[in-house]
Amino acid sequence: MSESAITGTRIRERRQALGLKQSALAASAGISPSYLNLIEHNRRRIGGKILLRLAEALDVESQALSQGAEAALIAGLREAASDRDGAPELARLEEFIGRFPGWAALMLAQFREGQERAQMVQTLTDRLAHDPHLAASIHEVISVVTAIRSTAAILVDTEKLEPAWQARFHRNINEDSQRLAEGATSLVRYLDAAPGQEVAGVRSPQDEVDLFLEAHGFHFAAIETGGADAIDGLLAASDVLSLPASGLMARSVLERYAADAARLPLGALTAALEALGPDPVALAERFDADLPCVLRRLGMLPPEIMGPVGLVIVDGSGAVLLARAIDGFSVSRMGGTCPLWPVFRVLAQPAVPLRMELVQASRDARPVTALAITEPLGPPDFNAPPLVRAYMLLLPGADGETPAAVGTSCRICPIDRCTARREPSILTEAAGTEA
Repeated sequence: MSESAITGTRIRERRQALGLKQSALAASAGISPSYLNLIEHNRRRIGGKILLRLAEALDVESQALSQGAEAALIAGLREAASDRDGAPELARLEEFIGRFPGWAALMLAQFREGQERAQMVQTLTDRLAHDPHLAASIHEVISVVTAIRSTAAILVDTEKLEPAWQARFHRNINEDSQRLAEGATSLVRYLDAAPGQEVAGVRSPQDEVDLFLEAHGFHFAAIETGGADAIDGLLAASDVLSLPASGLMARSVLERYAADAARLPLGALTAALEALGPDPVALAERFDADLPCVLRRLGMLPPEIMGPVGLVIVDGSGAVLLARAIDGFSVSRMGGTCPLWPVFRVLAQPAVPLRMELVQASRDARPVTALAITEPLGPPDFNAPPLVRAYMLLLPGADGETPAAVGTSCRICPIDRCTARREPSILTEAAGTEA
């Protein structure tokens, strides 16, 4: 039996050693006790966020559960070695770990710390280069400063100014100064926030919709059982949809979700997945549904049914409308994502599906299978180019396939001599890699 095949056994042993009940551990991980029971008896594969949540609840590294402690060290150091040219003697790696386990653990910890810092750089770069809140805040500060400067110039350059107009200009300077102070304070508060930390007063409607979807795990059990009638209750119960536009955008997502769920009911879809696997073409034929509907439906299923899955939706301009990431493949809703992704390529080939094996050029990347297709918006018309929306489903990479290298965004992409590059990368140490 492989190391990964006894992950459930390690989870059960660790839980029993801590004296935890199955129900308590299941509640901590956000899954049902019956599903945890299947996991502990190695009857369900486990990975991604569920494994991470179980590891956190059991106070143990996730790799110690999935691979065992020594296997985790071996795999981690092999990963560290492959990340640099001139790899050390991999054939003697187990000997090194056996003789110097402390040094091996320290080296792996430093490697992981470097990965975390690289992720931090990526997140901060996204914020500085593409964040609409940051751009809007800077624009607001510049606009107010310009207004104050213009008003002050009038007061200085005009020798004779009527008292009423003088008082009005003074009042404008006072009001603009208050706006400047508030805008600058908000900007500083936002820049000081840690990546991912919520900052009051700087959320856009799209941010709130993202938080709403993430809070539900992109899956809505109430709609699965109650259909579109459950939408009003879901929106009313949300504590993150505070802006009017957020509610309208979220309603649009939920209405599409309800329509897809009606075409591919959860019970029948689950049975079809067990029989056919995650094959969108076979599922489309089984349910007489179109491929975009199938991709959307699969991309918003919970991991206990679908396993690790990601979904990216973009409009014809390339703006990311929805981003559900999959472990090992970074997806950002902010602008500047990699144009090599299939979800952008299919925009040039409406209605033509595209399948690609991908891997991002980053240290912690994992191969994924990307399935992409477009969908027209509205009926066709003569002499009118179709408006389309593109969908990309992300699944764990297929064994034996050679993935194509893609990036995240140009500024933090190490791929050199890429014809799609828009700006130089700050990761100059990896220069020489080709797309």
